[in-house]
Amino acid sequence: MECNVILLAAGKGTRMMSHKSNVSKVSMPLLGVPMVRWVIEATKPLHPETIVTVVGYGGDSIRPLVEGDAEVVVQEEQKGTADAVRCAKSILKDKKGVAIVVSGDRPLLRDKTLAALLSAHEANHDTMTILSALEGEVGKIVKENGRVLRITKTKNDPSAKDCKESNLGVYAFDNQELFKAIEALKPGVGGEYHLADLAEVFASEGKKVSSFVIADPLEANGVNDRLQLSNAISVLQDRINRKLMLSGVTIEDPRTTYVGPNVRIEPDTVLRPNTHIYGDSEIGEGNSIGPGTYLENVKIGDNNVIEYCHLVDTIVEGNTTLGPYLRTRKNTILRNGVHIGNFNELKNVDFGEGSKCAHLSYLGDSTFGKEVNVGCGSIVANYDGVNKFHSDVGDHAFIGSGTILVSPVHVEDYGFTAAGSTITEDVPAHSMAIARARQVNKDGLADTFHEKALAKKSVKK
Repeated sequence: MECNVILLAAGKGTRMMSHKSNVSKVSMPLLGVPMVRWVIEATKPLHPETIVTVVGYGGDSIRPLVEGDAEVVVQEEQKGTADAVRCAKSILKDKKGVAIVVSGDRPLLRDKTLAALLSAHEANHDTMTILSALEGEVGKIVKENGRVLRITKTKNDPSAKDCKESNLGVYAFDNQELFKAIEALKPGVGGEYHLADLAEVFASEGKKVSSFVIADPLEANGVNDRLQLSNAISVLQDRINRKLMLSGVTIEDPRTTYVGPNVRIEPDTVLRPNTHIYGDSEIGEGNSIGPGTYLENVKIGDNNVIEYCHLVDTIVEGNTTLGPYLRTRKNTILRNGVHIGNFNELKNVDFGEGSKCAHLSYLGDSTFGKEVNVGCGSIVANYDGVNKFHSDVGDHAFIGSGTILVSPVHVEDYGFTAAGSTITEDVPAHSMAIARARQVNKDGLADTFHEKALAKKSVKK
């Protein structure tokens, strides 16, 4: 049966966002992924023909997050959940089958739960099926002979005292019946139109309304403030880490290890404490990653040791030792067997097989060949204040400590730069470049300078 999804993401989220904020709460990230994306990914296994996302406040921040997966409609004025669903009418009104309605602030919902709700709805031939839980104080589901009559609005409703199920705000509808009934729905207190009121409307018309009890009520918890956001992150963190550990990944301290949902990690890799891995990252076998490491959009091969590093948009081939305190970014490639030590930064660099950069260097917009040694404190000066330039260093070159390569220059194979040199011209193969002023020693001048300095100091006092 055809299925469509209506994702409600128009609320202001006043308890979570500043009144000055132009960002919707469903844009807030959980493990590096915006809240609304978690919900969209949970609906994808239903193979919906159309996903319609209803936006309102902060809609401009939501659009780029759902484009490509969902059509976007705007609720100009927030007048309740039923009014938000009505905004999808122009796209879905003529479609047959089922409409799944879910809020964009339910990041804990699993795809298997939505699939079970859809299956129950179809098997029971319901007009409306309500996802429910056997706990909760408000939104109690009133039944008679197993059929839903209505959903209460307050916990003080005397007719709800014996009701066991609570409404979780996730529904399956007959699509055409949904849009027909919404047009006749009356506003409640405050002038808002509530989707839950459709249960009573359908029941009064003799149409079948059922509930489906969720296996884990935690899944339907909404995120309405920063505390709930933190709690949701902890639940997702536990799910992902548990799955990784059962697949053969060692996580030394799951409480301080955060892995995004799109990350893939092969067995026998060890994640050490305080490690974060996000984005579209792939990690091979036999790696030791962390402690204190941040990885985003990286592809890492096998048997690497990566400690206290910050790697973004980077490829690491294999058998490398990286860190501590290495930063890489913007299309950096670290070839097999390289060593890059402490306090280095690489940007848009292809660093060749077996090459080394032990410490305290900046390499930008450059290509290094095989078995290159980059001495301490070396810099590729790639920027003139307006444009970026590229430099190349050939195989087996030696870049002496404190060298500045002023791009664009080319150090050919087996080229050598003397320590402290500022290289502005190409270095031929097997040549040594010495680019520094000749040293001159002045006898006694150190004492003269020292005496003058002391004199100035005494005058200031």
